[in-house]
Amino acid sequence: MKLRALGFAPLTGFVLAAPAHATPGGSSDYGVFSAGNGAAAGFGIVGAAGQARWAEDWSSLTSTPPERRREDWFNRLKHVKLTDKGDVWISFSGEERLRYIFENQPVMGTAGKTDASRLLLRSQYGADLHLGEHVRAYAEFLYGNAGGSNYYGYQAGTQRERLDLQQGVLEIKGALLGAKTGVIGGRQVFLDAPVSMQSARDLTNVQQTWDGFRGYAIWKRFRVDLFDFVQTNKLPLGVFSDGTNYNARMYGAYTSTALPAFTLMGHRNQLFADVFYIGYLYGGALAALPTAAQGKSQAGSTRRDNVGAKLWGTVGPFGVNLTGVFQGGQFRPANESQLTRAVRAYAVNAAVTYDRRDLAWRPSVGIQADLFSGGSYHSKDGAVGTFATPYFPLPYYNDVTLSLTSQNLVGLGPIMDFAPTKNFHIKLHVPLFWRASTNDAVYAVGKTYTWRDNLSGGFIGTIPQAQAAWNFAPHWTWTEDLAGFVASRGMHQAGAKNGVFIMQTLAFRF
Repeated sequence: MKLRALGFAPLTGFVLAAPAHATPGGSSDYGVFSAGNGAAAGFGIVGAAGQARWAEDWSSLTSTPPERRREDWFNRLKHVKLTDKGDVWISFSGEERLRYIFENQPVMGTAGKTDASRLLLRSQYGADLHLGEHVRAYAEFLYGNAGGSNYYGYQAGTQRERLDLQQGVLEIKGALLGAKTGVIGGRQVFLDAPVSMQSARDLTNVQQTWDGFRGYAIWKRFRVDLFDFVQTNKLPLGVFSDGTNYNARMYGAYTSTALPAFTLMGHRNQLFADVFYIGYLYGGALAALPTAAQGKSQAGSTRRDNVGAKLWGTVGPFGVNLTGVFQGGQFRPANESQLTRAVRAYAVNAAVTYDRRDLAWRPSVGIQADLFSGGSYHSKDGAVGTFATPYFPLPYYNDVTLSLTSQNLVGLGPIMDFAPTKNFHIKLHVPLFWRASTNDAVYAVGKTYTWRDNLSGGFIGTIPQAQAAWNFAPHWTWTEDLAGFVASRGMHQAGAKNGVFIMQTLAFRF
């Protein structure tokens, strides 16, 4: 059964086609949870290369005829036996990515630069050592460089990175109570969360990683993932200098149930019902609340308790993804004389597509709608109503330009996906955006715009986005992203500027 994981990756970029001899993308077999290119299992999308490279499993090469293995030279690096029995083996992975970004008015003209050109180079290599069936260790190393003209944002540690350990995990796995179970400890990318709330932050050179533990169990039709992490501190720029940011923690549980499969309109269908709790603890600029005074904010720290449910999968020729999240918790002002404030926020996300993979160009056309609640910057002691997404929502989900993020936002617009050929894909998204509350600010990724007095009306504008990707040779992909921000009259009056965003990416992965 093939299942398109709508909502896991709208406009996420493209995954190379899997070698013909391997299970899809070299991924492990999780039964029904192998749906969505493996994303249903909670480890991210796995094509010929995974979003998290340790999620790949190339052990199937042992049973592949030699003539099939020789079809791809890099197969010799995917399953290297270290013992005669073959119970100890190692797999190597690598990526070289060159990316160019041009923005004439970045961040709605507030970045302090115009006609910004950024040139980003990422080198990322990993080794996955398997010690029998139950133990493995994975290490991944990263070097990131960045240059350009009139560039900005390089001081944050997300683009420039001296040689450092990007991921390093030890996994112990086996069978327990009829489930495939495992514990993964160490530094790792974590992807078992709605993309409207969190992602690997792959738009930048340096992905977001976490230090801590996760434990998973996958039965035939039910799975659970438990996790407790603190954020990796990417700001130090020395060689092997990354540490741990103990001021940012994420913990919780994610469950998914595969509902009984059914046939409708001649299609074999599968729906998944996910229930999750994700807790955030963080402070600093991300936790600060805007106030009515222009450019001013209230410092403090916050705990966010996200309780949510998600229904996604296929119904006939339709792909559906429905998510609802209630966000509770509290905000603790830095000024201890001020009262602690409760958090009462929410998000509702929906996407429905009509998929005709049997037609030429394999079209998929639909609509995406999002609501992330807002609060009021006039309130000093009431409940905080602004939904918070401190750990980087997937940029392609709503705004690849990073001019907006999933806070105090209403979005509505069509989404389209076409494949003129097997190796060429086109994606389109044209969302319109409003503020959910006109008494709340406009937010970007890691930024609160300072406009207050001159900002009127709820309509923000539109950000049409297009992406084309060409897998022009094995392991090579060329991707072109085009987007533009068209501000509303009220945003123009407040000081926002229209902008053009162009991103070109050349990637080699094995």
